[in-house]
Amino acid sequence: MKVIITFLKDEDYRKLLISSFVMLAIGSAFYHYVEEWSWIDSIYFSFISLTTVGFGDITPSTDIGKIFTIFYLTIGIGLILTFIDILFKHYSEHQKPKSTEKKAQISKKEE
Repeated sequence: MKVIITFLKDEDYRKLLISSFVMLAIGSAFYHYVEEWSWIDSIYFSFISLTTVGFGDITPSTDIGKIFTIFYLTIGIGLILTFIDILFKHYSEHQKPKSTEKKAQISKKEE
């Protein structure tokens, strides 16, 4: 929990988090209104597409939906993957001191 709080305190990280949510919201709203999908299907499709999972169970059927998806994924995948990468790096950096402390404790016990 401490790692998440330190992540949210950093302004650059918060901006990246907000940008990621805005990207998900834009896609979700587009698919809801243009493709006439339910909100849950729209959010689901936006999320699995931007995270590159892409199950293929639902796909845009209109020409404008397909064109939007090309641009949406071109921009959004980079943003989401950057967010995931930075989140992982932040988590890893804050876990290093703990793992170093644990190794030191183990070494002392073995001596």
